[in-house]
Order: sequence, then structure tokens, then C-alpha cells
Amino acid sequence: MFASDVRDGMRIDWDVAIEMDDGLVLRADVYRPDDDRPHPVLLTYGPYAKGLPFQVGYPSAWNRMAEKHPDVTAGSTNKYQNWEVVDPEKWVPHGYACVRVDSRGTGRSPGHVDHFSPRETKDFYDCIEWAGVQSWSNGKVGLNGISYYGINQWHVASLQPPHLAAMCIWEGAADWYRDMTHHGGILCTFWDNWYDMQVKTVQYGLGERGGRNPNTGQLICGDDELSEDELAANRCDFGNDILAHPLDDDYHKDRSPQWDKVIVPLFTAANWGGQGLHPRGNFEGFIRAASTEKWLEAHGIEHWTHFYTDYGREQQLRFFDHFLKGEGDGWRDQPPVFLQVRHPGEVFESRSETDWPIPRTVWTEYYLHPDLSLSTAPH
Repeated sequence: MFASDVRDGMRIDWDVAIEMDDGLVLRADVYRPDDDRPHPVLLTYGPYAKGLPFQVGYPSAWNRMAEKHPDVTAGSTNKYQNWEVVDPEKWVPHGYACVRVDSRGTGRSPGHVDHFSPRETKDFYDCIEWAGVQSWSNGKVGLNGISYYGINQWHVASLQPPHLAAMCIWEGAADWYRDMTHHGGILCTFWDNWYDMQVKTVQYGLGERGGRNPNTGQLICGDDELSEDELAANRCDFGNDILAHPLDDDYHKDRSPQWDKVIVPLFTAANWGGQGLHPRGNFEGFIRAASTEKWLEAHGIEHWTHFYTDYGREQQLRFFDHFLKGEGDGWRDQPPVFLQVRHPGEVFESRSETDWPIPRTVWTEYYLHPDLSLSTAPH
């Protein structure tokens, strides 16, 4: 059983149980219109704890965004804002059910943490299929989210869940080796640091140490209180796992997309910044995914901000309205590539293109010389 109430114009089902194929039960919060009609679903599956408010977990990022982009906070109580996922108060009124799932071993979902593994991808698949057959679902599930919540979209799309109808990958890397762990073959230590700061702090089993959800009073990281040794036994040794695989072997292939199997309609949004994590996968996904209906957008500023601004959210809404509701045929008429071209002073100019790479690109070879200069001359 789960608690359900009506708040701020939404029916909210708290801590709903979703059973995986191995019997483990994950926990999800469902925000939906308070009516008896079926609605399209926007689903996220990830490790940042559904009960941890954006403002609490990431206060500096929240404060900067709220100060510089007041459209983000306008029209919402902001009580249900979470890191890198949609604000349900801005989607439920448009007729969407928003589902947030705590991934295996994090938040209120028990289990062993193993990021981007085949086990996690299968969990994501099972969550999509669960959402697709609920009484409040119209059978069409869309995926939407930033970074982690975009990366794992590429992976689960490779499994082709029958109820997956569209996905918006907002700054989501793809190739586990080239985009994320070994840039140009050189080890990246980001994930080891990220693991300490953003996952271990919300691992299932922290009990009172993990804090309480201000909206429900529930413990954010589950009701069990585990020792540090028990917590360590319930998670992979992420940094050392990556270190143990310096080459592009099966470990990396298991955590990367199979591009010929990614066939769902997609909208991939890249950021010019965040080098080594956020640009490459979105461009590569647009080029390499087998989907026949795909669009690419590229923008600037902080990697999380435009997902929440009116600029980004209205694009997402048009995309999902078309593919999950069958509305707005104009989406298909827009150019497949839409760029915010950066100029000095953080000024951006909008520009549309017919493809990526831009067809009129003139490719020029440069040569690195012993004095470390670059030249078009080979000697």
C-alpha cells in the first residue's frame, strides 16, 4: 500500500512499489491529474533520491538559477522540485503523469548500487513497462531528464521497451568509455568524486542520517539504518571498477548504447560547455541512433538551467505533446537541428540547420609540431 493525497492541484501517490523481475521492490512517487482519465507518462529512474528537494540538496545551483532565471520558479510552489528532473507542477496541468523512481540501492529503493550496469538498465525497462499499464496511463511513456537521467535513456532505449514512445535526452552522455570514463583514452576521475558527493550521501540504508522529505516526513534514504560496512557492501566500488578497465572492453560496452537498436523518436539537447561529459554524447546520439525521427538542440550556460527555463521546457512540451498525445503536427515541420550559437559575453544567436555535422562544413586538417604549434602545413 502507499499514501495518496491531493496537493497543489495534483494527485500524488507517494512511495509506490514497483517489483522488478528478480523480486526486488523499487519505490516511486507519481504526480498526476486528479481525475479518472488516462494520461501520458514522463518517467525518470536515477540515484539522486526522489525525497531530496533541489533547494536542499543543491542550494547553490538552485539559488543561482532562481536568481538569474525567474521564469523557472514562476507558476510553481517549487516544493516538488528535484535535481535534474521535471517540476510536476508545470507538467501535470498539461495532462501528464510524472513518475520518479529511486534507482536500485538509492533513496527509498533497497538493493546493490551498480551504475549504468545491465541490471540497472533492466530495472529501468521494467519501470517503463509498469508505468505503461497503470490505470492512469494512456500506454505511452516518455523519458525526460538531465545528465544521469539522460545517459540511461540511451541504454534503456537499446532494449526497446514496448511502451516507450519518445525520449528527451537533456545533456546525457552515451559512450561509457569515450564520453565518460576515458577522454581520449585518459582516465577521468569525475565519477569517483561524484560517487562520494552525490550517491553515497543518499544511499538506501542511511536512515535518520539521510534526512527527511519535507513534503511527507518520510526518511529520504529508507527506514533501515545500516552500518557503514553494510552500506559499503551494498554498492559497487565505482572508482576502482573504472580504474580496473583502462581499455574499451565488455565492462564499457555493457554500459553503452547499441545504436542500431535505438529506434524511438528522440529529442537530444546538448550543451556547448561541460566538456568531457555533456556535449559529445548528445551530438553522437543524433548522428548514430537508428531513429528516423530525431531532433538536435544545442545551448549554453550552466548544464541544468535551460531544462527548467521556459525556453527549454516549452520545447520539451511541444515534443512530448506530439509523440505522447498526438497533438501539434508542427513539431515535425521544424528543422532537425536548432542551435544557440555562442558569442562573447554569453550572448547566444538562434540558428537552424538541416543536419549535423552541418553539411556546408569545410574540414581543415591541422598538424601538431614539435614546438607545440598548430599549422595546416604538415612540416
